[in-house]
Amino acid sequence: MSRSGQWDDDSRAERVADGFERLFGSAPDGVWAAPGRVNLIGEHTDYNDGFALPMALPQSTLLAARVRTDGRLRLHSAQGDGRVTDLEVASLAPGAVPGWAAYPAGVVWALAEAGHPVAGADLHFDSTVPTGAGLSSSAALECAVAVAYDALHGLGLSGAELARIAQRAENAFVGVPCGIMDQMASVCSTAGAALHLDARHPEQHGHVPFDLRGQGLRLLVIDTRVTHDLGDGAYAALRKGCERAAALLGLPALRDLPPGELPRALQSLPAELAPLVRHVVTENARVTEAVARLQEGNAAALGPILTAGHASLRDDYRVSCPETDLAVAASLEAGALGARMTGGGFGGSVIALVRAGLEDFVGEHVTAAFAAAGHRPPHLLTATPAAGARRLAPPPGGPHPVLP
Repeated sequence: MSRSGQWDDDSRAERVADGFERLFGSAPDGVWAAPGRVNLIGEHTDYNDGFALPMALPQSTLLAARVRTDGRLRLHSAQGDGRVTDLEVASLAPGAVPGWAAYPAGVVWALAEAGHPVAGADLHFDSTVPTGAGLSSSAALECAVAVAYDALHGLGLSGAELARIAQRAENAFVGVPCGIMDQMASVCSTAGAALHLDARHPEQHGHVPFDLRGQGLRLLVIDTRVTHDLGDGAYAALRKGCERAAALLGLPALRDLPPGELPRALQSLPAELAPLVRHVVTENARVTEAVARLQEGNAAALGPILTAGHASLRDDYRVSCPETDLAVAASLEAGALGARMTGGGFGGSVIALVRAGLEDFVGEHVTAAFAAAGHRPPHLLTATPAAGARRLAPPPGGPHPVLP
């Protein structure tokens, strides 16, 4: 294992392939990985055609896969209850698959719906991405299937196209109206960099160097262990509010409102919509500022940007909770350069940018604050910008079946 407690790629790929063979009786056609993500800045902007700056995590979902020719889709997770979910590809339909299996099944459905010649498969998953922590465990599931099916069927889809398929699965099959940021981060990230995403034009994404270690910094991820559920209606209500505000302002999306016109726009909107608009416009500006600071090689300057982003999510968007607010406040008290909740909100995780050597002290201070408040102890990990979805075994270019 690595110092972070994660198995290296080769060890994990071998373990997942062995698990597949024990489960399904023969070796898989290949093993793929898709990571979780943290979003540095740019929250709730993607479904407003805006900007975001996520990075992939070392924590990832591994998928061992083998094509079937009988139209069956069999799904198994090492983190599940031991049962194999057995489905028929031709019968896949939105709302028909309960639980975690809806995410991978939705990708197969979305590929077929888009006209791609896909078949059934045996799929065995093993994930180190924490679930319910706002770190995109669902996108990791989706994107692992997307890249595996792309390779197994020779589809030749681009990273942005695969991300759109995965987003379509979550929107239309699972029923969560998310934007494309999570899927783009999982598929298109590169090691050592943050992904600069323009959600209106995801194919034009870029990569911004994010050299934490070289600049004497660490990014602490604090999982508050407050499970969030973006399918419970609150997320959808926020998105509908933003779309309504854009329509009232005569704009295609809130991304099209220039910051200089924000005061006038706020005065013209219903009181319940104005805070949503203020958050989206100012958050897009924070992404632009963060990219500029990273391009200057000044990652420490992200600190105040992160903290301002949290205040906006807490006060304007109102998606924070007592645990995430406490994690941010305790991190700052312990000397973090900046901190904010990451992900859709209503729980999940907080990121704290700290000087190297202070990560343990900050983590201990947050843990003590949680204990004093009567909360469960948070889970802590240190994140580095990792690679996006990829094939692990056999290596890229190695043998794999391609269906006609």
